[in-house]
Amino acid sequence: LILRSSNIRTKLMLFIMGILMIVISSVSAQEAVVVKWWHINTNEAEGAFWQTIADEFMAANPGVTIEITVLENEAFKSRLFTVMQSGEAPDLFQSWGGGVLWEFAEAGLLRDIAPELDANDGEWRNSFSAQAALNLYELDGASYGVPWTWGAVGMFYNKALFEQAGLDPEVTPTTWEEFVATIETLKAAGITPISLGGKDKWPGHFWWVYAAIRMGGQEAFLNAYNRTGSFADEPFVKAGEFVKSLVDMGAFPENFMALTYNDQFTLTANGGAAMELMGQWSPGNYNNVVEGGLGDDLGWFPFPMLPDGLGNPGDVLGGGDGYAVGANAPDAAIDFLKYLTSADVQRRAAEVWVIPTVGEAEDVVTDNPVFASIIKARNEAPYFQLYYDQFLPPALGGEVNDAVEALLAGLATPEETAARIEDMAVFELED
Repeated sequence: LILRSSNIRTKLMLFIMGILMIVISSVSAQEAVVVKWWHINTNEAEGAFWQTIADEFMAANPGVTIEITVLENEAFKSRLFTVMQSGEAPDLFQSWGGGVLWEFAEAGLLRDIAPELDANDGEWRNSFSAQAALNLYELDGASYGVPWTWGAVGMFYNKALFEQAGLDPEVTPTTWEEFVATIETLKAAGITPISLGGKDKWPGHFWWVYAAIRMGGQEAFLNAYNRTGSFADEPFVKAGEFVKSLVDMGAFPENFMALTYNDQFTLTANGGAAMELMGQWSPGNYNNVVEGGLGDDLGWFPFPMLPDGLGNPGDVLGGGDGYAVGANAPDAAIDFLKYLTSADVQRRAAEVWVIPTVGEAEDVVTDNPVFASIIKARNEAPYFQLYYDQFLPPALGGEVNDAVEALLAGLATPEETAARIEDMAVFELED
């Protein structure tokens, strides 16, 4: 009996030790999970918010470490391409979808998360109200990321400066003629009409692309993209003419080609310019410059229609921010991405700077007239075009930015600008 009891105790101890070893092994394995997350939210409030979200997730998942790398927009793009060339993608990283993302996917640098999006009858996938945005993270039936904020590029304006110039702040221009008249009125009052940071290139490309959308609509772009037409066709040349006319009439600050994007939104936030063509993140930037931003003086209106334009007035240039998933990302990265795009996190992020992509969270911004206008424009757009420098292949998107920079600087004509973009399109889009 004593021997049998001793054997039982030994076996029991060995069993318990085995269980403990499994538990210890499991915990050790969990502790080894590191999610490398790159984002570009460098301002204090946005960065602090993301750190809070990461801390919450790590507290709920003690075996996971979220390793955050924060980079300024231009530095991020440069460094990302460097690490991608080495074949080492971050687990989660900032992405606007479109051609740049698709090129990474084709190189095998991304993880397909379609199984997770479609699990439980597509619960995660169907939570997104901005389905057009979600589509930009897909290629050939695979999904490589999700959007977490999405909106429309449009004209932010300072109602107080409009009033100072004798303009009705509640009556905004809808046609180019009305827009030009607004610019001239502001100039006559000694107010800089439009803030623009030409040094960073991409803010300037918004002007040329929006003008092309208004002139040629979706058909002109698809013809050029599918190679049944050309980026040197009339709508794109005309777009350059309208952009050049703004420079010629002195609509931008005198030194705008030396200004960065940070200079651009800082000038707007401080009341140094009346208007700014920019995306939905602008109010957050204003708030970071001046407490409370422009407050009730902030307004928003769509890009005006151009004479003889074939586009629909509701057509939108837009986009937003999302996260793509690296090829070797652990499952914990997908779980964290689900948390980032949960209704709770989206609602809280909207209080800081985000226009939600999850339908359940949209009601949190409907009381904000500016955000409500942007969501309406986004959701009702008959044609929604992602920024060219993200939708097009990287080399072509970069050429758009460079060509428009030369146009704005007076170093190229509208015809030369369109021809330069078309020359690159021949190499990048034709077989």
